[in-house]
Amino acid sequence: MTMRAVVLTGPGPVENLSVRDLPIPEPEPGWVRIAVRAFGLNRSELHLRLGYAHNARFPIVPGIEATGVVDAAPGTDLRPGQQVVAMMGGMGRAFDGGYAEYTVVPRAQVIPFRSELPWEVLGAVPETLQTAYGSLTVGLDLRPGQTLLIRGGTSALGYATAALARDLGATVLATTRQRARLDDLAAHGVDHPLLDDGAVAASVRRILPDGVDAALELVGTPTLPDTLAATRVHGTVCMAGMLSNVWTVPDFYPIAYLPAGVRLTGYSGDASDLPPAVLQRALDQIAAGTLTLGPITTYPLDRIRDAHHDIETNAISGKAVALPHPPL
Repeated sequence: MTMRAVVLTGPGPVENLSVRDLPIPEPEPGWVRIAVRAFGLNRSELHLRLGYAHNARFPIVPGIEATGVVDAAPGTDLRPGQQVVAMMGGMGRAFDGGYAEYTVVPRAQVIPFRSELPWEVLGAVPETLQTAYGSLTVGLDLRPGQTLLIRGGTSALGYATAALARDLGATVLATTRQRARLDDLAAHGVDHPLLDDGAVAASVRRILPDGVDAALELVGTPTLPDTLAATRVHGTVCMAGMLSNVWTVPDFYPIAYLPAGVRLTGYSGDASDLPPAVLQRALDQIAAGTLTLGPITTYPLDRIRDAHHDIETNAISGKAVALPHPPL
């Protein structure tokens, strides 16, 4: 039997992505085959296509996450029909990932859940929630009543982090480079939407003269110095994204680069860093209307090139989700 899947032949333009018929993969003991109902698209897959990923094999079915139901799970505690998400652990890099009607992943990368939310909503959650939750808890140790600046607020991760921070009881400032999206930030609970012209530290300090308690840097190293300048003494900046596609700081000299007393950390996580209870609570809150992780733009599998183009050109805000519509 065959399935439809997206294959990336190698680094390059969107034309290197194509939808093909491939054999449905067989799970080994300890692995789980998931019938994919939805998968989120991430900057990680864009970076893979642009040639920035290390240790990736080609051709590959990309995709570091997938949402669906268990189709087969030999030697595991999971049962067919169970709702699950899967993420990371080599998906879409070391082995074929979630851009397909079926994907096979190690049991350790799978988190079960229960929800009646639409698949396009469920598909937007796993990796974004994992990174937002980990950035706030591990990267920033954010506390109720503190202030948070999100640099890159209209990304999927920006919206999700704002929602979790507000749920925690923090005051949120978030940036966008597009004036038309300031209202979107306000509509999604951001207390102080800020227009980003490359230098927002002065705007932040007009609101908070001492600077923010914490800042999440999602744009990358070009804006990192200004984000550090917006943060108070003994505050923390966490680097967790690279929307600019720029990773490194040339000739990094810490004493000159880092403001006195401002702490710089980083965050990247795995499926094991998202507790199942945190995932379930977020899904329950979304269903109840008390939490939103931001806008969702959906694409059929055949429009995967359009989805990548829209992400690369920042044509959409929030999360892109593909719906492969596998057979039931």
